[in-house]
Amino acid sequence: MITAGVITVSDKGSRGEREDISGKEVMRLIKDIPAVVIEYEIIPDETDIISHKLIELIDEKRIDLVITTGGTGVGPRDVTADVTLGIIEKEIPGMAETMRRESSIKTPYGMISRAVVGIRKQSLIVNLPGSPRGAKENLSAILPALKHTIEKIKGDETDCAV
Repeated sequence: MITAGVITVSDKGSRGEREDISGKEVMRLIKDIPAVVIEYEIIPDETDIISHKLIELIDEKRIDLVITTGGTGVGPRDVTADVTLGIIEKEIPGMAETMRRESSIKTPYGMISRAVVGIRKQSLIVNLPGSPRGAKENLSAILPALKHTIEKIKGDETDCAV
């Protein structure tokens, strides 16, 4: 079973001013991988807090899959993608490109996403938009490849042929 952490990055959500629909939708979708969510938290758009939380989940708790929602846009407080780039060891641009491509089919705003997907140690980090619709559409675009990706990160040597 894949272990997962879902982190919603939202100033308003962390203050209790907004319900976290995106994080709940992510938790619902990843059950089909199958994955079990062992960590869920709403944190503010603060570089140090985001970095600390991602490193804690991966380095200390050794969670296989960490999904963030929020902070992937171009606003002044959108720093999740920058933090992720600063802590990953390998980027997986094809997954982020797939999310942007699929999102851009539905809305022109999909092209301004700065979402990052990458590897730290033996964990996969996926940044999703903060909007419930954007989070669902982006995650759905890469969901079929997540289990295989995590197996490969962990050292699975079987062929990748489908």
